[in-house]
Amino acid sequence: MRKYLQAGIIVVSALLVAAPAAAADAATGHVLTTGKVGGTAVKAGAVLKAGLAKGSAVVFALGSEKLTCKKASLSAKVTSNPASPGSAKETLTAQTIGKCTVNVHNVTVKSVKVSNLPYNVTVSDAKGDPVKVSGRSKSKPVLATVTVALGALTVTCSYQAASITGSASNKGNVITFVKQKLTKAPGSSGLCVAAANFSGSFGPVADSSVKGSPKVFVN
Repeated sequence: MRKYLQAGIIVVSALLVAAPAAAADAATGHVLTTGKVGGTAVKAGAVLKAGLAKGSAVVFALGSEKLTCKKASLSAKVTSNPASPGSAKETLTAQTIGKCTVNVHNVTVKSVKVSNLPYNVTVSDAKGDPVKVSGRSKSKPVLATVTVALGALTVTCSYQAASITGSASNKGNVITFVKQKLTKAPGSSGLCVAAANFSGSFGPVADSSVKGSPKVFVN
């Protein structure tokens, strides 16, 4: 009987020793991984790239006017990717938007330009996988400038925000922003409306610094 009791104590002791090790292993996952959820950690310094998500468009809603863009791309550099749970940090270094039209007769979109780059980006693995894009300072907010031609008249409207928020999804590896409010920036034409709402979905997000550019997941 004593022999069986001793054997039982040894087994229980072994399990108690193994449990913390297993918990430590589970905690080694990172916020951003490639290939799959819980896959290879994205390295600091990695360059993430994405185009416009399939079937989507970038939309600026300006009152009754709607500017729709069917081409877009972004590039961001990862500055930190801690163990999960947590927030990864990135620097958005490039953002382009093109092939834009507006639902106003005789108005042609000449350009849409994103300024004040780079922006600060955080990607959290909290519920909903929130993504926040912020300007570097109060004097350098998130800023988009739309230039349109109305006959011989050229009108330039700039819209800004201290930050915008979206969410990441592992389904399609996309980042989506919905109706993020931007307000008219100084220097805009008096013909510009006071505010605009920005929506867009970008993906699949991929790690271009790794061979084959694997898709990026949020854990």
